[in-house]
Amino acid sequence: MMSKSVVLSCLLLVLSGVPVAAVEPVRMGAGEMTFETVPGWGLRPDGNSATGATHGGVVIDREGNIYFSAHAGVFVFSPEGKVIHSYLGGDYTNLHDIEIREEDGEEYIYGARNNDAEGIKFRIKGGEVVLRLRFPEESGLGLKRMSPTAITVAANGDIYLSDGYASNYIFVYDKNGKYLRHFGKKGNGTQEFNTAHGMTIDTRYEPNRLLICDRNHQPKGRLVHYDLEGNFIEEVITGLGMPCSLSINGDFVSVPDLHGRLVILDKTNTIISVLGNNPDRQNGPNFNIPQSEWLEGVFSGTHGSFWDKEGNLYVQDWNVSGRVRKLVRVPLQPN
Repeated sequence: MMSKSVVLSCLLLVLSGVPVAAVEPVRMGAGEMTFETVPGWGLRPDGNSATGATHGGVVIDREGNIYFSAHAGVFVFSPEGKVIHSYLGGDYTNLHDIEIREEDGEEYIYGARNNDAEGIKFRIKGGEVVLRLRFPEESGLGLKRMSPTAITVAANGDIYLSDGYASNYIFVYDKNGKYLRHFGKKGNGTQEFNTAHGMTIDTRYEPNRLLICDRNHQPKGRLVHYDLEGNFIEEVITGLGMPCSLSINGDFVSVPDLHGRLVILDKTNTIISVLGNNPDRQNGPNFNIPQSEWLEGVFSGTHGSFWDKEGNLYVQDWNVSGRVRKLVRVPLQPN
């Protein structure tokens, strides 16, 4: 039986003239982390992608609207899959990772702009950029250019910006953008990064920690914990393929893998569910999958994810046509 959310989304598409009768929801996952796809979610009324090419992150504001960063900018969707706002061009392009934060009653988006060598902070209301984070000369590293891949903010306002496509240092700034310190370096050692690609504050632990995707660490991708001062704590899990980003929901973490799947870990950092697994080794980590070749329930280039208050997941691919999806959590049935 379809969930109410799936039925509503399909009804909206039918009213818009989009044929969805031939596409059935696909159920995936295991146990309490079982989900159902919503066919056609996030497409325009003509049935085409609303975003253009995607290579970014996903966040949700306090009203429940979903933000996907894409090459062209940031697109804001309602839970039903309709674009209700966008931030296009200029400072809003190339946001490889985004995080949303409420400060003094106002919401801001923090973003890592890989092709523009900076982190930024802008107001959700109006889009004004209020902070830019560029390479800190005070670090003494003498880098010519950064290529940031991830950004996250601690409870005290300290900002962590990962230079994952370049030096693999993680730079730490205070809430006003003042450089504080840096840590890490490129390599395959236990305390080195080979593409520090995604990062978040791991609120499952007290005190909070940094949870970092070391995407290309050999022999296989891994997650690692550091404390907020930049000290290595532990290797959390290995063998994840190419982990791209992280989203925390209570004791659970969703981890998109560029090979074409999303894994969910519990608080012991054990994989308890796998979503959208793509068995095709060529099409899994492939940017150039046109919309005509998308398969319902099969992922490719899985890059970003975020949980809503009901435990549903929103997922974005690294994709030439711009693929965004909603996965509805399926409640466990009583025995």
